[in-house]
Amino acid sequence: MKISKTRKKDIKGSRIVLVKKGEKHFGFITDPSEQAYINERLGGDKNTALLNHLDHVDLVRSLDKEDIPLSIRLENARKAGFEIHAMLIDHDVASVTVINGGVDPEECVAFTEGMALTNYQFLKYLTDPRSKIHSLNEISLYDEGLTDDHVKKLENLVQAVYLTRDLVNEPLSYLTATQLSAEIENMGKVSGFSVEVFNKLKIETLKMGGLLAVNKGSIDPPTFSILTWKPENAVNDHPIVLVGKGIVYDTGGLSLKSTHDSMDYMKSDMGGGAAVAGAFYAVAKNKLPVWMIGLVPATDNRPDGNAYVPGDVITMYDGSTVEVLNTDAEGRMILADALSYAKQYDPELLIELSTLTGSALMAIDKFGMVGMGNASREVMENIKASGEYTSERVAEFPFWDEYKEQLKSDIADLKNIGGKYAGAITAGKFLEHFTDYPYIHLDIAGPSFNKAPFNYRGKGGSGVGVRILYNFLLDRSH
Repeated sequence: MKISKTRKKDIKGSRIVLVKKGEKHFGFITDPSEQAYINERLGGDKNTALLNHLDHVDLVRSLDKEDIPLSIRLENARKAGFEIHAMLIDHDVASVTVINGGVDPEECVAFTEGMALTNYQFLKYLTDPRSKIHSLNEISLYDEGLTDDHVKKLENLVQAVYLTRDLVNEPLSYLTATQLSAEIENMGKVSGFSVEVFNKLKIETLKMGGLLAVNKGSIDPPTFSILTWKPENAVNDHPIVLVGKGIVYDTGGLSLKSTHDSMDYMKSDMGGGAAVAGAFYAVAKNKLPVWMIGLVPATDNRPDGNAYVPGDVITMYDGSTVEVLNTDAEGRMILADALSYAKQYDPELLIELSTLTGSALMAIDKFGMVGMGNASREVMENIKASGEYTSERVAEFPFWDEYKEQLKSDIADLKNIGGKYAGAITAGKFLEHFTDYPYIHLDIAGPSFNKAPFNYRGKGGSGVGVRILYNFLLDRSH
């Protein structure tokens, strides 16, 4: 999707004029009869007026008044972009100019973002996709409050979400752990961050017991990808580390999942790792002055004859022993090794994203992610603020030490699952055991994959995590 800034004299073809609700004058629609039609339509309970000029269309869309909080106005603008997209496709529009007719420039960006994200498609495996390809391929913005740089950064962010969605939507038949690392390497080459990939021998040498245990049931080797973005003008003396779960497919192992509505979309279980790669792509493409390290441990989880079993005791990378009571609690096993490995970087902050628990999904559904951690109140509030700004919202759960009690084992340092209650929290407390730095855990099990279309987030991989991380890091870079 090409997104660019344009000048007033270069506006041509189909146009979308964004106005505040109640606005009655449209400088870009000059015909009196057309103005009367628009005023009459938008003066009622409608928010969109469409003028079909045969060779192009003009649309006027009203957005919220300024008495509504900014975060809500921005999300409503994105949803408006989603709604308008269907009209453009219905009229076979290939390129369109979005014109700021009196709204906040941030709303203009959000509207364009929503429309561009709606335009995403994953058609790789269709033998003849031509009839399904969206006509729209270019959006121009006319807004005197935006610079070329603003618009270019939006284009890069949208592309980062596209690439993340591609990774999540790929099946295991293509996206093994090895291929995931190769895709991340390619994203680094395109955007500018560096990638080092540990193979199975290196992982064995490092004694990453959690990652190796989960991999025992697979015929494919695991990988451990290290992403680095360290610009010369970085504002931080210690890196911000992003860790993402890279389970490229999860059967549950010997604690086998049911197929319907559980295992059938588990190609998406690497959504956290994909989001980390996408965030690095956006940050590097837009050259944010933030030093970052990314860690993505990756494998599939299968019930082969040598698979790890409930009752096993695993020695982790940091030397801790873990009693495995459920092989479907595999994400925390591979993440624990990554969290321990991160100690060598002495992080300013570590943010970990994972499709970790059904408990998080059950608690808040697809409307946000569950967040918790031991970082400062300021850091958590900043992450939540980025979540509100991007509408990748964070529902903060308590992180009390009492939840550790559920993880006590009779024969090892800890168990890999807790009790019947507070499963999302005990998973987070398990991971905290392997940290010694400020830590935030984001459980994206709910919003990472949509089984049915869900506004501009689409169907399939949503790319959740990229936009909240980018916004947080953008704020940190100032």
